[in-house]
Amino acid sequence: MVSAFFLLCGCVDQASVAVVEKWGRFLRLAEPGLHFFNPFAGECVAGTLSTRVQSLDVRVETKTKDNVFVQLICTIQYRVVKEHADDAFYELQNPQQQIQAYVFDVVRAIVPRMNLDDLFEQKNDVAKAVLEELEKVMGDYGYSIEHILMVDIIPDAAVRRAMNEINAAQRLQLASVYKGEAEKILLVKKAEAEAEAKHLSGVGIARQRQAITDGLRENILNFSHSVSGTTAKEVMDLIMVTQYFDTIKELGDGSKNTTVFIPHGPGHVKDISEQIRNGMMEASCSNV
Repeated sequence: MVSAFFLLCGCVDQASVAVVEKWGRFLRLAEPGLHFFNPFAGECVAGTLSTRVQSLDVRVETKTKDNVFVQLICTIQYRVVKEHADDAFYELQNPQQQIQAYVFDVVRAIVPRMNLDDLFEQKNDVAKAVLEELEKVMGDYGYSIEHILMVDIIPDAAVRRAMNEINAAQRLQLASVYKGEAEKILLVKKAEAEAEAKHLSGVGIARQRQAITDGLRENILNFSHSVSGTTAKEVMDLIMVTQYFDTIKELGDGSKNTTVFIPHGPGHVKDISEQIRNGMMEASCSNV
């Protein structure tokens, strides 16, 4: 009696797992490598599953607490757990659709309790809630949820335009404040400069007048000592008349096309000399 064995060999690829059945019932899992199957004993490979990390993009449209419609784009990274590949093979016919349904359910339960600004700030909290729910559910079906990324939040186009306008208005307002502060500083500095210039100009005029007074006093004393019989008043009158004519000459030389009318006559010269004399006396008294 001769026993004959008919074997069929097969190779399972790396990062894959094969589901082996016997007479239509699950028998075992075949890991990567070479395997032998006995078709006459009812063994066959029902299918293979990849254990690589897979990615699924889910676009969810929902409404926030402040009645703004947004679209959230979630990227779910998942993989088949090798030890529970039989559950993943037999329990779920379309795992992508199952994952998408749970993402819709969790996102539409959380986002309506958040304002739009809070949603942008707390998007990681939404992703964490989706991850916890999917791990709890998909783990029973032999799937492991690796990561969930909230890659984008897209409000309605009208809302985006309004947000950009608000941001632009706030920046313009801030720029106006800075511009006003700069103009204020310029005006203050200009006023301070003018005040300082006037102060220095006044100091210079006072020193100039003091120097003129000292010079005239010295000239009068020297002339009185040099020419006997002259009084200080006579010397002062002579100096005033000389200064008067020198001033008229300078005005005539530097006036160009401008006509200057100056009162002229002995009476006017006397008035000018008296005014200068009085000013010198006041300056001398103030210095004392």
